[in-house]
Amino acid sequence: MAGKVWFITGTSRGFGREWAIAALERGDRVAATARDTSTLDDLVQKYGEALLPIALDVTDRTADFDAVKKAHETFGRLDVVINNAGYGQFGMIEELSEAEARDQIETNVFGALWITQAALPYLRAQGSGHIIQVSSIGGISAFPNIGAYHASKWALEGFSQALSQEVKGFGINVTLVEPAAFSTDWAGASAKHATQLDAYQPAREAAAEARKSRQSSPGNPGATAAALLKVVDAEEPPLRIFFGEAPLRIAKADYAGRIALWEKWNDVSIEAQG
Repeated sequence: MAGKVWFITGTSRGFGREWAIAALERGDRVAATARDTSTLDDLVQKYGEALLPIALDVTDRTADFDAVKKAHETFGRLDVVINNAGYGQFGMIEELSEAEARDQIETNVFGALWITQAALPYLRAQGSGHIIQVSSIGGISAFPNIGAYHASKWALEGFSQALSQEVKGFGINVTLVEPAAFSTDWAGASAKHATQLDAYQPAREAAAEARKSRQSSPGNPGATAAALLKVVDAEEPPLRIFFGEAPLRIAKADYAGRIALWEKWNDVSIEAQG
């Protein structure tokens, strides 16, 4: 079904840009946010009024509400709302500063929460809509040296699963997209790094090697566009979907380990009930 109106955060590069292009190419209209909208100049030139660039820092709640309102006023409706803006904070838990931890949560959790809250009144009024939260395999599993990032994505997963149950009766769907490693600059220039403590150097090196073994090479962000369109156009879209080959393998191993551990300690669990 063509003719949808999209609102996408973080469209300067990576997934956000690829998905905006995919929507525009099939004739949809897109409100695209970025901290620096000059990164969208080439798309504005190509797609004209079908693209509405909006300068936005998602940590600004008032600006988030204003941006969503502007998109709705411009296009008259909202069909697909994608919370894609975010970044990766690297650092062992002990290494994180208060500012680094708070900034990670402000962007990855509260940024998505504010956009979601801003969009919901419009989606409820029209009785339809699809909110897509860009999570990660790191939203259901966890590895060393990115604990703050995991905290942000686990929070996103939690409130989004609750949200999906709250808004289903209004005709609104929620999907958590959980990618593996992709060439999105997530671990490059977009990433932030805590000041390192020498004591953690062996653990940091081991974590880096383990990360390489989980996925041999990063995926191509452009290849995700067709998959995302299938999710967007599905009559019954999934609450969760992996992007890439590695996540299902990681999740199966992780969850099998959790269940085995819970079962091993279940006698103590029952004892705790009194």
